[in-house]
Amino acid sequence: MTSATKISFQERRFLANDGLQLYARDYGEDDPRTAAALPIVCLPGLSRNSRDFHLLAAAFSTHPDKPRRVIALDYRGRGYSDWDADKSRYQLPVEAEDVISACAALDIARAIFIGTSRGGLILHLLATLRPALLAAVVLNDIGPVIDIAGLLQIRQYLEAQRPPRSWEAAVDSLKQIHGAAFPALDDTDWRDMAEAVFRERNGILAADFDPAIIEPLKSMDANTPLPDLWSLYQGFETVPLMVIRGENSRILSQATFAEMGQRHSDMKTITAMGQGHAPLLHRPDLLAEITAFIDRI
Repeated sequence: MTSATKISFQERRFLANDGLQLYARDYGEDDPRTAAALPIVCLPGLSRNSRDFHLLAAAFSTHPDKPRRVIALDYRGRGYSDWDADKSRYQLPVEAEDVISACAALDIARAIFIGTSRGGLILHLLATLRPALLAAVVLNDIGPVIDIAGLLQIRQYLEAQRPPRSWEAAVDSLKQIHGAAFPALDDTDWRDMAEAVFRERNGILAADFDPAIIEPLKSMDANTPLPDLWSLYQGFETVPLMVIRGENSRILSQATFAEMGQRHSDMKTITAMGQGHAPLLHRPDLLAEITAFIDRI
Protein backbone atom coordinates (compact mmCIF):
# COMPACT_ATOMS: atom_id res chain seq x y z
CA MET A 1 0.00 0.00 0.00
CA THR A 2 1.43 3.39 -0.94
CA SER A 3 1.52 6.29 1.49
CA ALA A 4 0.45 8.74 -1.20
CA THR A 5 -2.91 7.31 -2.21
CA LYS A 6 -3.61 4.46 0.24
CA ILE A 7 -4.70 2.25 -2.64
CA SER A 8 -3.73 -1.35 -2.10
CA PHE A 9 -2.57 -3.88 -4.67
CA GLN A 10 -1.27 -7.42 -4.69
CA GLU A 11 2.34 -8.08 -5.63
CA ARG A 12 2.55 -10.91 -8.14
CA ARG A 13 5.73 -12.78 -9.02
CA PHE A 14 5.87 -15.36 -11.78
CA LEU A 15 8.33 -16.96 -14.16
CA ALA A 16 9.07 -16.10 -17.78
CA ASN A 17 9.56 -18.92 -20.29
CA ASP A 18 13.31 -18.86 -19.63
CA GLY A 19 12.90 -19.01 -15.85
CA LEU A 20 13.52 -15.32 -15.07
CA GLN A 21 11.35 -14.05 -12.22
CA LEU A 22 9.05 -11.20 -13.24
CA TYR A 23 6.84 -8.85 -11.23
CA ALA A 24 3.43 -7.25 -11.59
CA ARG A 25 1.06 -5.15 -9.52
CA ASP A 26 -2.49 -6.49 -9.36
CA TYR A 27 -5.21 -3.99 -8.43
CA GLY A 28 -8.83 -4.86 -7.67
CA GLU A 29 -8.47 -8.64 -7.99
CA ASP A 30 -9.90 -9.10 -4.47
CA ASP A 31 -13.06 -7.11 -5.33
CA PRO A 32 -15.67 -9.63 -6.55
CA ARG A 33 -17.31 -6.92 -8.68
CA THR A 34 -14.30 -6.80 -11.01
CA ALA A 35 -14.84 -10.40 -12.12
CA ALA A 36 -17.68 -9.30 -14.40
CA ALA A 37 -15.60 -6.76 -16.34
CA LEU A 38 -12.69 -7.04 -18.73
CA PRO A 39 -9.40 -6.45 -16.90
CA ILE A 40 -6.92 -3.78 -17.94
CA VAL A 41 -3.25 -4.63 -18.54
CA CYS A 42 -0.76 -1.73 -18.49
CA LEU A 43 2.60 -1.90 -20.27
CA PRO A 44 5.21 0.80 -19.52
CA GLY A 45 7.91 2.49 -21.59
CA LEU A 46 11.52 1.51 -22.24
CA SER A 47 13.04 2.39 -18.87
CA ARG A 48 9.86 2.63 -16.82
CA ASN A 49 7.84 0.27 -14.66
CA SER A 50 4.49 -0.54 -13.09
CA ARG A 51 4.58 2.48 -10.78
CA ASP A 52 3.86 4.74 -13.75
CA PHE A 53 0.31 3.41 -13.74
CA HIS A 54 -0.43 3.55 -10.01
CA LEU A 55 -2.85 6.47 -10.07
CA LEU A 56 -4.54 5.26 -13.25
CA ALA A 57 -4.91 1.77 -11.77
CA ALA A 58 -6.24 3.25 -8.54
CA ALA A 59 -8.92 5.19 -10.44
CA PHE A 60 -10.15 2.15 -12.37
CA SER A 61 -9.89 -0.44 -9.60
CA THR A 62 -11.81 1.68 -7.07
CA HIS A 63 -14.44 3.14 -9.40
CA PRO A 64 -17.68 3.25 -7.36
CA ASP A 65 -19.88 1.88 -10.15
CA LYS A 66 -17.62 -0.02 -12.56
CA PRO A 67 -14.45 -1.20 -10.80
CA ARG A 68 -11.98 -3.16 -12.91
CA ARG A 69 -9.02 -5.36 -12.19
CA VAL A 70 -5.83 -3.66 -13.38
CA ILE A 71 -2.48 -5.37 -13.93
CA ALA A 72 0.68 -3.26 -14.33
CA LEU A 73 3.86 -5.04 -15.38
CA ASP A 74 7.58 -4.61 -14.77
CA TYR A 75 9.52 -5.92 -17.77
CA ARG A 76 12.68 -7.92 -17.22
CA GLY A 77 15.42 -5.58 -16.03
CA ARG A 78 12.98 -2.98 -14.73
CA GLY A 79 11.40 -2.31 -11.36
CA TYR A 80 11.06 -5.41 -9.22
CA SER A 81 11.56 -7.92 -12.03
CA ASP A 82 14.92 -9.69 -12.17
CA TRP A 83 17.72 -8.32 -14.31
CA ASP A 84 18.64 -10.64 -17.16
CA ALA A 85 22.18 -12.03 -17.12
CA ASP A 86 21.91 -12.35 -20.91
CA LYS A 87 21.68 -8.68 -21.90
CA SER A 88 20.86 -9.59 -25.50
CA ARG A 89 17.40 -10.62 -24.33
CA TYR A 90 16.33 -7.04 -23.65
CA GLN A 91 14.40 -6.92 -26.89
CA LEU A 92 10.79 -6.54 -27.99
CA PRO A 93 10.05 -10.16 -29.04
CA VAL A 94 11.27 -11.49 -25.68
CA GLU A 95 9.29 -8.87 -23.76
CA ALA A 96 6.18 -9.67 -25.82
CA GLU A 97 6.53 -13.32 -24.80
CA ASP A 98 6.91 -12.16 -21.19
CA VAL A 99 3.56 -10.35 -21.44
CA ILE A 100 1.99 -13.55 -22.75
CA SER A 101 3.53 -15.41 -19.79
CA ALA A 102 2.13 -12.79 -17.40
CA CYS A 103 -1.36 -13.18 -18.80
CA ALA A 104 -1.16 -16.96 -18.45
CA ALA A 105 0.17 -16.76 -14.90
CA LEU A 106 -2.48 -14.23 -13.84
CA ASP A 107 -5.41 -15.98 -15.56
CA ILE A 108 -6.05 -13.26 -18.10
CA ALA A 109 -7.56 -14.68 -21.27
CA ARG A 110 -8.65 -11.34 -22.75
CA ALA A 111 -8.10 -7.77 -21.66
CA ILE A 112 -8.00 -4.09 -22.53
CA PHE A 113 -4.33 -3.19 -23.01
CA ILE A 114 -2.74 0.20 -22.41
CA GLY A 115 0.77 0.51 -23.85
CA THR A 116 2.99 3.52 -23.26
CA SER A 117 5.85 3.96 -25.75
CA ARG A 118 7.70 0.60 -25.76
CA GLY A 119 4.56 -0.98 -24.32
CA GLY A 120 2.73 0.10 -27.47
CA LEU A 121 5.41 -1.48 -29.65
CA ILE A 122 4.93 -4.72 -27.73
CA LEU A 123 1.21 -4.48 -28.47
CA HIS A 124 2.00 -4.27 -32.20
CA LEU A 125 3.68 -7.67 -31.81
CA LEU A 126 0.86 -9.12 -29.70
CA ALA A 127 -1.66 -8.12 -32.37
CA THR A 128 0.07 -10.76 -34.51
CA LEU A 129 1.24 -13.24 -31.88
CA ARG A 130 -1.87 -13.35 -29.65
CA PRO A 131 -4.69 -11.32 -31.23
CA ALA A 132 -7.30 -13.10 -29.09
CA LEU A 133 -5.81 -11.42 -25.99
CA LEU A 134 -6.67 -7.93 -27.22
CA ALA A 135 -10.22 -6.80 -26.45
CA ALA A 136 -9.18 -3.17 -27.01
CA VAL A 137 -5.95 -1.18 -27.17
CA VAL A 138 -4.81 2.24 -25.99
CA LEU A 139 -1.49 3.36 -27.51
CA ASN A 140 0.14 6.13 -25.50
CA ASP A 141 2.38 8.32 -27.68
CA ILE A 142 3.58 5.55 -29.94
CA GLY A 143 2.83 4.24 -33.39
CA PRO A 144 4.28 2.14 -36.19
CA VAL A 145 6.83 4.85 -37.10
CA ILE A 146 9.23 6.32 -34.51
CA ASP A 147 11.05 9.62 -35.07
CA ILE A 148 14.79 8.97 -34.69
CA ALA A 149 15.37 12.42 -33.17
CA GLY A 150 13.06 11.59 -30.29
CA LEU A 151 14.74 8.23 -29.74
CA LEU A 152 18.17 9.87 -29.62
CA GLN A 153 16.82 12.39 -27.12
CA ILE A 154 15.66 9.52 -24.89
CA ARG A 155 19.11 7.95 -25.12
CA GLN A 156 20.75 11.24 -24.23
CA TYR A 157 18.84 11.83 -21.02
CA LEU A 158 19.00 8.18 -19.92
CA GLU A 159 22.79 8.13 -20.38
CA ALA A 160 23.17 11.46 -18.58
CA GLN A 161 20.96 10.49 -15.64
CA ARG A 162 22.87 10.52 -12.36
CA PRO A 163 21.70 9.28 -8.94
CA PRO A 164 20.02 12.25 -7.22
CA ARG A 165 21.03 13.14 -3.68
CA SER A 166 17.43 13.40 -2.44
CA TRP A 167 13.84 13.12 -3.59
CA GLU A 168 13.77 16.90 -3.98
CA ALA A 169 16.82 16.71 -6.24
CA ALA A 170 15.14 13.93 -8.22
CA VAL A 171 12.11 16.13 -8.83
CA ASP A 172 14.29 19.08 -9.80
CA SER A 173 16.26 16.90 -12.23
CA LEU A 174 13.11 15.69 -13.98
CA LYS A 175 11.77 19.24 -14.23
CA GLN A 176 15.03 20.41 -15.76
CA ILE A 177 15.05 17.62 -18.36
CA HIS A 178 11.36 17.44 -19.22
CA GLY A 179 9.84 20.69 -18.00
CA ALA A 180 9.71 22.42 -21.40
CA ALA A 181 7.74 19.53 -22.91
CA PHE A 182 5.38 19.15 -19.94
CA PRO A 183 4.06 22.60 -18.92
CA ALA A 184 0.75 20.99 -17.89
CA LEU A 185 2.28 19.13 -14.92
CA ASP A 186 1.96 20.43 -11.38
CA ASP A 187 4.21 19.77 -8.38
CA THR A 188 2.31 16.62 -7.42
CA ASP A 189 2.73 15.22 -10.94
CA TRP A 190 6.49 15.79 -10.84
CA ARG A 191 6.77 14.08 -7.46
CA ASP A 192 4.70 11.14 -8.74
CA MET A 193 6.99 10.88 -11.76
CA ALA A 194 10.09 10.90 -9.56
CA GLU A 195 8.70 8.11 -7.40
CA ALA A 196 8.02 6.06 -10.52
CA VAL A 197 11.43 6.66 -12.13
CA PHE A 198 13.68 6.28 -9.09
CA ARG A 199 13.93 3.74 -6.28
CA GLU A 200 15.91 3.87 -3.06
CA ARG A 201 18.36 1.04 -2.47
CA ASN A 202 20.58 1.04 0.60
CA GLY A 203 19.90 4.73 1.11
CA ILE A 204 20.81 5.67 -2.48
CA LEU A 205 18.34 6.80 -5.12
CA ALA A 206 18.83 5.40 -8.60
CA ALA A 207 16.88 5.02 -11.81
CA ASP A 208 15.02 1.71 -11.51
CA PHE A 209 16.32 -0.25 -14.49
CA ASP A 210 19.27 -2.26 -15.71
CA PRO A 211 21.52 0.18 -17.66
CA ALA A 212 22.03 -2.54 -20.27
CA ILE A 213 18.54 -1.89 -21.68
CA ILE A 214 19.83 1.23 -23.46
CA GLU A 215 22.83 -0.49 -25.10
CA PRO A 216 20.98 -0.99 -28.44
CA LEU A 217 20.46 2.78 -28.65
CA LYS A 218 24.15 3.61 -28.38
CA SER A 219 24.97 2.62 -31.95
CA MET A 220 22.26 4.85 -33.42
CA ASP A 221 22.66 8.27 -34.97
CA ALA A 222 20.46 10.70 -36.90
CA ASN A 223 20.95 8.67 -40.10
CA THR A 224 20.04 5.30 -38.62
CA PRO A 225 17.04 3.89 -40.50
CA LEU A 226 14.29 2.56 -38.26
CA PRO A 227 11.93 -0.16 -39.51
CA ASP A 228 8.27 0.78 -39.62
CA LEU A 229 5.60 -1.47 -38.16
CA TRP A 230 2.72 -0.68 -40.51
CA SER A 231 2.34 -4.38 -41.39
CA LEU A 232 1.92 -5.18 -37.67
CA TYR A 233 -0.36 -2.18 -37.17
CA GLN A 234 -2.83 -3.90 -39.48
CA GLY A 235 -3.43 -6.34 -36.64
CA PHE A 236 -5.40 -3.62 -34.84
CA GLU A 237 -7.93 -3.29 -37.68
CA THR A 238 -10.60 -5.31 -35.91
CA VAL A 239 -9.75 -4.05 -32.40
CA PRO A 240 -11.21 -0.89 -30.81
CA LEU A 241 -8.24 1.48 -30.76
CA MET A 242 -7.44 4.73 -28.98
CA VAL A 243 -4.23 6.62 -29.70
CA ILE A 244 -2.94 9.41 -27.47
CA ARG A 245 -0.28 11.80 -28.71
CA GLY A 246 1.54 14.25 -26.49
CA GLU A 247 1.18 17.76 -27.89
CA ASN A 248 4.97 18.18 -27.64
CA SER A 249 5.94 14.61 -28.55
CA ARG A 250 9.15 14.01 -30.48
CA ILE A 251 8.47 10.27 -30.82
CA LEU A 252 5.07 10.17 -32.52
CA SER A 253 4.86 12.72 -35.34
CA GLN A 254 1.70 14.49 -36.40
CA ALA A 255 1.99 12.83 -39.81
CA THR A 256 2.14 9.31 -38.37
CA PHE A 257 -0.66 10.14 -35.92
CA ALA A 258 -2.88 11.26 -38.80
CA GLU A 259 -2.05 8.26 -40.98
CA MET A 260 -2.87 5.87 -38.14
CA GLY A 261 -6.37 7.31 -38.09
CA GLN A 262 -6.70 7.00 -41.84
CA ARG A 263 -5.74 3.31 -41.69
CA HIS A 264 -8.13 2.40 -38.85
CA SER A 265 -11.87 2.77 -39.32
CA ASP A 266 -12.70 3.09 -35.61
CA MET A 267 -9.77 4.86 -33.98
CA LYS A 268 -10.23 7.42 -31.22
CA THR A 269 -7.53 10.11 -31.29
CA ILE A 270 -6.62 12.34 -28.37
CA THR A 271 -3.95 15.02 -28.04
CA ALA A 272 -2.55 15.41 -24.52
CA MET A 273 -2.25 19.17 -24.27
CA GLY A 274 0.80 20.49 -22.46
CA GLN A 275 2.52 17.11 -22.40
CA GLY A 276 5.39 15.51 -24.31
CA HIS A 277 6.65 11.94 -24.45
CA ALA A 278 4.99 10.15 -22.86
CA PRO A 279 1.82 11.70 -21.40
CA LEU A 280 0.78 10.99 -17.83
CA LEU A 281 -2.50 9.15 -18.25
CA HIS A 282 -3.97 9.81 -14.81
CA ARG A 283 -4.36 13.54 -15.38
CA PRO A 284 -8.08 14.43 -15.37
CA ASP A 285 -8.45 15.26 -19.08
CA LEU A 286 -6.89 12.00 -20.27
CA LEU A 287 -8.46 9.87 -17.54
CA ALA A 288 -11.91 11.04 -18.61
CA GLU A 289 -11.21 10.19 -22.26
CA ILE A 290 -9.75 6.78 -21.47
CA THR A 291 -12.67 5.96 -19.18
CA ALA A 292 -15.21 6.87 -21.87
CA PHE A 293 -13.35 4.73 -24.42
CA ILE A 294 -13.13 1.73 -22.11
CA ASP A 295 -16.75 2.00 -20.99
CA ARG A 296 -17.94 1.38 -24.54
CA ILE A 297 -15.95 -1.85 -24.99
